Amino acid sequence: GKELAPDTHACGASMEISIRFTMAAMVLASSAAFRPAVFAPLGQRLARRLATTEASQQSVSLEPSEVKSDFLSRMVQRGFYNQCTDLAGLDAKMADAEKTGQPVVAYLGFDATASSLHVGSLLQIMILRHLQKSGHKPVVLVGGGTTKIGDPSGKDESRKMLSEDDIQANIDGISQVFRKFLQFGDGPTDAILVNNDDWLSGLQYLQFLRDYGRYFTINRMLSFDSVRLRLEREQPLTFLEFNYQILQAYDFVELHRRIGVQLQIGGSDQWGNIVNGIELGRRTDQAELFGLTAPLITKADGTKMGKTASGAVWLNEDLLSPYDYWQFWRNCDDADVAKFLKIFTELPLEEVERLSSLPGKEINNAKEVLADEATTLLHGADKLPEIKATAASLFGGGGLSDEGLPSVSAAAGKPVVDLYVELGFASSKGEARRLIRGRGARINDVTIDDEMRKILEEDFSEDGKIKLSSGKKKHGIVQRE
Repeated sequence: GKELAPDTHACGASMEISIRFTMAAMVLASSAAFRPAVFAPLGQRLARRLATTEASQQSVSLEPSEVKSDFLSRMVQRGFYNQCTDLAGLDAKMADAEKTGQPVVAYLGFDATASSLHVGSLLQIMILRHLQKSGHKPVVLVGGGTTKIGDPSGKDESRKMLSEDDIQANIDGISQVFRKFLQFGDGPTDAILVNNDDWLSGLQYLQFLRDYGRYFTINRMLSFDSVRLRLEREQPLTFLEFNYQILQAYDFVELHRRIGVQLQIGGSDQWGNIVNGIELGRRTDQAELFGLTAPLITKADGTKMGKTASGAVWLNEDLLSPYDYWQFWRNCDDADVAKFLKIFTELPLEEVERLSSLPGKEINNAKEVLADEATTLLHGADKLPEIKATAASLFGGGGLSDEGLPSVSAAAGKPVVDLYVELGFASSKGEARRLIRGRGARINDVTIDDEMRKILEEDFSEDGKIKLSSGKKKHGIVQRE
């Protein structure tokens, strides 16, 4: 048949084939109408296929802890590894490439749905960084084309449709982050950035369906989590979104043809789409392609990486100050320290083990190292002195400093709830009032107990500043107008 089925061991296809053929043989053998002369050839073929499948399973089986290549060793040891379509084959190819200096070309895609990526995307960026440091070539794909469709993975409703101008502005916004983590250029391991709009927008619909639609079955497309889960929740899925997986599969094939990409990397929620691309490449080009996924990282409290009570942790400095970024890492849960040090810093694993084993309150020293290292990678080490000075002034009893803190201007008489909204500490006045009722709002370190509280002239310091705090971790400055 032409149904796309993952011809890989990691996703259990070989086991599935074995079970299917075994069951078929059992049905034939037990049938009252079973006639050996008629069905013997079929039984022999089933037996040969089963034996071949089992032998293939045994010959390529490889535990993640047994990998030899530098890149995959980093992935496993530092917590980036989830599953691979052919771990033994990819490990052998990458180990050989690392010895010969002929890099494996791998890509990872980012749709342009916002003007900045958030910290939830940092895991993927760090994977590309390790890939390059291991002697391979990273390809950053920005989804100028697929953003027009919208990835349905993990969503209960269609993504907002963006104009081409909005998509381009978002591409410009997210692209600046990659250059902080990767070396771009024309060298054999230098990263390159591509936009799938370059080939997707020029496709002719009927010709594309004739050339590639025959390799996809609705049966299999409905089985992928991005589609199945949406339907199980009885949420509508548009035909537009349904086509996303076909376009992502075609991206893989097109990148293989254009620049020799052999590996696609993504989050675990992209497994089905990645396998689709591998099978499409095998059927159309007889290409040997691989897929590698990373786990979806959550915090100790079960919430997604990249989100906090006060909003997204953006990577672009114009949306989140270096100080607030540093504070995000400094204030992580004790249970997350070891995981975050492994994934979001480049500290040696021995040092990670030492830091994450610090007892009691000493674990705060590890959190500060985490914050320093993560902030240095994104914003540069030159931001740390200013951040440390701000932290010292806020928590060390020194004079009030507004360096690195969000700030607004106001005059006496302005309601405090308005300022909490303007500073981004609350999404609405109602949320700000709830913060006050919960005794989580402070002005100049004094708890606010009146929801109708307004700024008073005497609240301003000699240099015309007021410190507003939300909980113990977020602080902002109100400058006298």
